[in-house]
Amino acid sequence: MAQPFRIGVMQLTMEPLEEMLESARVMDRAGMDTIWLAEAYPWWRKHGMEARSSTVVSGLIAQATERLTVGWGIISPFTRHPVQVAMDARVVQEAAGPGRFLLGFGTSKIFLNNARLNGKRTLGPMRDAVAIVRGVLSGEPFTYEGNTWSADVPGLQAEAETPRTVPPVYLAATAPKMQALAGEIADGCLTPSITTPAFVRYTRDNVAADIDIGCTVVASIHKSDRDRGRDGAREIAGMYLANKVQNIKGAADTLLDLAGLTQDEIRPVADAMELGGRLAAKAKVTDEILDKCMPIAGTPTDCIAAIEEYRDAGCTHVMLELWGDRRHEQIELFGKEVLPHFR
Repeated sequence: MAQPFRIGVMQLTMEPLEEMLESARVMDRAGMDTIWLAEAYPWWRKHGMEARSSTVVSGLIAQATERLTVGWGIISPFTRHPVQVAMDARVVQEAAGPGRFLLGFGTSKIFLNNARLNGKRTLGPMRDAVAIVRGVLSGEPFTYEGNTWSADVPGLQAEAETPRTVPPVYLAATAPKMQALAGEIADGCLTPSITTPAFVRYTRDNVAADIDIGCTVVASIHKSDRDRGRDGAREIAGMYLANKVQNIKGAADTLLDLAGLTQDEIRPVADAMELGGRLAAKAKVTDEILDKCMPIAGTPTDCIAAIEEYRDAGCTHVMLELWGDRRHEQIELFGKEVLPHFR
């Protein structure tokens, strides 16, 4: 079954709550398909921002919007037992209404670092987490004995007032084995920031299944000035390139290789982020580095062409990482000038 092509926004949950809620309202009005909430962990405190829980924020966003589908992009099963995840999911389902919630799991190397947890074993825990959350949300009596997590949950009685559907479950995956697991057990696979069309093709080969491929792509737009339209993408690219060096070195090697980027090339970006914050990192993102990141950025015509390239590579769900000034204006411009091309 062919996947529908969707365009949404990846929202970092390290900003004040009301800012995130208002951005979601703008996305809703602009016609975006989805808002994915990237859970922000304490690493961001180094850079003047605060971590906020995606599971809590998602319920509030669901109630603040009318049609926008809300996704966890992602939460880590290492942060919450999968039975607790199912309980959190029920809240978002109830707040959003039918068909407006997507449950995304991922390992989250940053959180593992912050909490000093062992992240060497990830495939088994992820398999357990998906089985448990689906089993609990099915409403049937559920018992599961896993290598990492187990569960014993009674079935729902007929008079229980609650949603009774199991939402689509996505896995965030960079490494080939985790991508293959997504193809085996999930409804979708989410790729990390600095995804390029080459990495989309790599993911498609590893997933080897007709599931939704959601691709996180740095993005920004201006109605007529290409350089100004690339400005926000330069800043968010700097933040994430620093993350690849400081937090997930090794796991991101293939991602960077397929972008034609080296650790030595992006280390000055990470060093600038460490010493001077995100604007200092932005200043170190040269045009050459930004071009290698393959952003969806520039004028509406530039953005349409870039989205087409991602779609042709096998992406079925673009997740725009928007940053910089005029973000609400950027969302509105995407809605007016870009989305109609793909409807």
